[in-house]
Amino acid sequence: MNSYALAGILGYVLFQFAIGAWVSRRMTSEQDYIIAGRSLGTGLVAFSVFATWFGAEAIVASAGEIYTKGLSGGLTDPFGYGIAVLIVGLLLAAPLWRRGIVTYADMVRARYSPEIEKLFVLILLPGSVLWAAAQVRAFGQILGSTTGLEVDTAILVAAVLVGAYSVVGGLLADAVTDVVQGIAVMVGLVVLAVFVAGAVGGIEAGLARIEPARLSLSGGGENGALDKIEKLAVVLCGSLVAVELISRFLGARTATVAAVGTVTGGLMYLVMGLLPLFLGLVGPLLMKDLAEPEQIVPKLAEAYLPPVAYALFVGALVSAILSVVHAALHAPAAQLSHNVVTRLVPGLSPGARLASVRICVLVLSIVAWVLANSVETIKELVELASAFGSAGAIVVALFGLFTGFGGPAAAAVALLSGSLVWAGGKFLFAVSTPYLIALATALSAYIIVGILEQRRVPK
Repeated sequence: MNSYALAGILGYVLFQFAIGAWVSRRMTSEQDYIIAGRSLGTGLVAFSVFATWFGAEAIVASAGEIYTKGLSGGLTDPFGYGIAVLIVGLLLAAPLWRRGIVTYADMVRARYSPEIEKLFVLILLPGSVLWAAAQVRAFGQILGSTTGLEVDTAILVAAVLVGAYSVVGGLLADAVTDVVQGIAVMVGLVVLAVFVAGAVGGIEAGLARIEPARLSLSGGGENGALDKIEKLAVVLCGSLVAVELISRFLGARTATVAAVGTVTGGLMYLVMGLLPLFLGLVGPLLMKDLAEPEQIVPKLAEAYLPPVAYALFVGALVSAILSVVHAALHAPAAQLSHNVVTRLVPGLSPGARLASVRICVLVLSIVAWVLANSVETIKELVELASAFGSAGAIVVALFGLFTGFGGPAAAAVALLSGSLVWAGGKFLFAVSTPYLIALATALSAYIIVGILEQRRVPK
């Protein structure tokens, strides 16, 4: 057991709990919990976007991909996800904020119908919970390696901790702790990169020792260009309908703050994402033939950091996980409560509506724990999370936000066909590009049914 690392984990968790509990005293309503009373400034939005998106997979999984494939392994992370956040900030943040909505699904209700609103929430819900499960599993693996607990036990403890943390604080508490967590992640990665750079003779000398083939963005895809397009489509489309990301800027003070804060968070993501990229590229110079490539960053930290710095780094990883898992539980639970539960049970008091959101967070935490125990790797969960339901949702969201074309029938067909075609292609027929096929199907279905809806409108 590494006592320094354990102290780092406990210290960070307790500190974040204390901040969340203190800030949550100001919450008296559902809107306070979900969108922080629209009180967030640019800095809080930027750090919240960064900390929400820059999770364990951005540090551990992406470095493992780059360790295995070279620079081409970073095509989706950090480049794809970072660019996706910039697009969200430039394209969606201000228009969505100006609508005065509490959740993403509120826009769908206003544009289409209450039935489409509920379908939108339920179709996106599994992806968010899968994302949360990935973070719970990552936290459990870190906790297990640090304390010596069995993996299943460690994941249970992790689920209890992140569930309780998420129930206590709403968006404002999360935004405040995201500043602390974001700084911790940055400092931890910078410290590790400095020590690793020293071990390879400096950044320039280390990069010069890398095989030229590993520095190409075009290499490494089993199915070539189409495979890369499929992966980028999942990242970009999944991010544009990610309720975890959208919820961060809906709490901004103004539309400008929402847009600028989100773009700033995306730039932070791209800059900090270069550090795991560097660690993955030079990793084979220091540690060859790792059985588990995703362990490259923790292994480098354990080997090259002094004990206190190693505790700092482990704490930074935990900080990253806490931010992401809070958003992955808070945002979908907010939609589930606000757009489904309170619609089915009208007339709830402000206190009851607030309690409803927190109960939904608790329920989704339990589901995330079950999912975290059902797979062998974090990557399995992350790959499913971005693709699940988003092919139809992106079509419905973009047509709904920027055009008047298409009604409830078009939206319903797009949502259902996108999800069913993706699931069939992924799990039944094992096609190489299930997401692209699902995206094309959802788009075609929306347009065809939208035209039919127009023809049925009486003149």
